Amino acid sequence: MTLALASCVLAAVTTTALGSDSRSGGIARIVLESGDIDSLDPALSYTEASGALVEPTCARLMAYPDKSLSSGLRLQPEVAAGFPRVSRDYKTYTFRLRPGFRFSDGTPVLADAFAHAIDRTLSPALQSLLAQYTQNIVGANRVLAGKSRTASGLVARGLTLVVHLKRPAPDFPAQTTMFCAVSPSLPPDPEGIPDGPAAGPYYVAEYRPREKVVLKRNPYYGGTRPHHVDGFDVDLRPTAYGEILDRIERNEADWGWAVAASYADPGRRLSAKYGIGRSRFFITPGFDFYGFVLNSSRPLFRDNPRLRQAVNFAVDRTAIREVTGGLFATEPTDQYLARLMPGYRDARVYPLEKPDLRRARALARGHLRSGVAVMYIPARADHIAAAQRLEVELAKIGLRVRIEPIPKSAYFPHGRRPALAQTGPYDIGFQPWGPDYLDPYSVLNLFFDSQFIGGTNWGRFDSPEYNRLLRNAASLKGGARYAAYGDLDGKIARDAAPMIPVSFSRSPTLVSNRVGCIVLRPQLDLAAMCLR
Repeated sequence: MTLALASCVLAAVTTTALGSDSRSGGIARIVLESGDIDSLDPALSYTEASGALVEPTCARLMAYPDKSLSSGLRLQPEVAAGFPRVSRDYKTYTFRLRPGFRFSDGTPVLADAFAHAIDRTLSPALQSLLAQYTQNIVGANRVLAGKSRTASGLVARGLTLVVHLKRPAPDFPAQTTMFCAVSPSLPPDPEGIPDGPAAGPYYVAEYRPREKVVLKRNPYYGGTRPHHVDGFDVDLRPTAYGEILDRIERNEADWGWAVAASYADPGRRLSAKYGIGRSRFFITPGFDFYGFVLNSSRPLFRDNPRLRQAVNFAVDRTAIREVTGGLFATEPTDQYLARLMPGYRDARVYPLEKPDLRRARALARGHLRSGVAVMYIPARADHIAAAQRLEVELAKIGLRVRIEPIPKSAYFPHGRRPALAQTGPYDIGFQPWGPDYLDPYSVLNLFFDSQFIGGTNWGRFDSPEYNRLLRNAASLKGGARYAAYGDLDGKIARDAAPMIPVSFSRSPTLVSNRVGCIVLRPQLDLAAMCLR
């Protein structure tokens, strides 16, 4: 399928269905593999499957509305009564909370519920990945070091929360979408607390690992989010994605999470049976990045932008896409921001449908150095297949690739970011990424600002020029902010080329014939679901 046709298909499938015969009530039936649930504790939940269950239990200071992607990307207050009052230097934010929110045990949601949520991400006992964002709060270092339980920059009094930051952060309101209100008495248990009181429209009433999860309506919910069904029964016993899809097709389950490639099984013929974007089968564009980082601290790629550019021109993105899920799973890209991310602008830097080997060879000539690149890749069949495609393509410009598969448990400790690959002697490494909130900072700065070397800057890219440009963009707000990031996205890909962007995710969704009120963001929004 050509890119033009694929774009037309995608445009046609991002619509959603609203059943005219929808009703409130009933129990929705969900099926998930237990291995896809990392935690139901909001400070530790990081997988898509876990996030789908945590989302309807969550109440945030600021949030994105329960609407599909085309209209659901505008930040708005949720528990906050309005947008925060901001100091002139963007280092102090004052939130005033609405008085009507309550936890599922009936206790009111006050400012200390959010202060504690942030403090928990800093607790050394939890090792939460969200600490990469909250460490900018004054006093965070003392909490991270175990010297204090609370950050001094968090001041909670009644319905007022004041947050003092060490560095300006115009995107801080968007960052608050990562934090769910939690009971101020919830301890920082290293195993996570899956069933603490929740302030969203639902709460976890029961959790039996590897067996089941039960979500019920929060009888005290004081917000405006949709919540049509009475609850969710989640079966964690399936052991294969095929089983999950089989049960949905047979209407024994209403929804379940499965890897995108499993929907493309030709034997299923999902698009032929149900159509795309009609009533049961949908495909929506996503935000998850798939690519390869080029290690700028190693001799091969250090101060060698021409070779980095050559590699990008040599990559056959369509061929790699075919071995990593195809049309249902991904769409090719030559830049770092997803096309639904605020600030995105199509830069058209590298070819998407086929390599430009003539340009690639010209750029590589005289810059191959050792001519050998060590590639780290998780030891999984689809990733290894993608690495082998890259190996063939780079050989055509004179670069020999030595693939070193790494066990997934070592590449992704505890199943979460960041990967251990950043510490090894590699030249090319597989890098997936999903932004934690919808602001370009959560991609471009975390990828390429040198302050994140050893963390999210896996390629150890260190450029005074780009540090300055990235930090300047981060200091802006509104249209100027997004324009600056849009320029930077194309400029970094074109001139510095520190990574090989390959594709962004697409999110297939299959539901039973009784599901209505289908809101895709990009996966199914359970809070908005209703039954027909």
